[in-house]
Amino acid sequence: MRISGINIPDEKQLIYGLMGVYGIGKSKAASILKELEIDQTTKPIDLTTDQENQIRAKIDEEATEGELKRYISANVKRLKDIQSYRGSRHSKRLPVRGQRTKTNARTLKGVKKTMGSGRRKLEKT
Repeated sequence: MRISGINIPDEKQLIYGLMGVYGIGKSKAASILKELEIDQTTKPIDLTTDQENQIRAKIDEEATEGELKRYISANVKRLKDIQSYRGSRHSKRLPVRGQRTKTNARTLKGVKKTMGSGRRKLEKT
């Protein structure tokens, strides 16, 4: 089954397979399946074509994949353009939501190379 350009694995349960689409989490997938009256534990291979089309139509109503990524990047660009504090944190590649940076934030800041860290090579005499 293919939704929004993403292949949904046939061996996974439908609720977890739908989570492979960017912008659809577990709660949104559960609400979609509940609204369409499809069991969450059903495998995509067991769906009828009518059910597949219903799921596709419901997901197409939501902002997913490229559309959602463009929306998010436009919001970040707007924050940078108006020179807000959050925008400056984005441009400096630092945490935006008030997290501490003295010890953590390695995902954004990268690995810090301090004096004396790492193994020193032996010198030949």
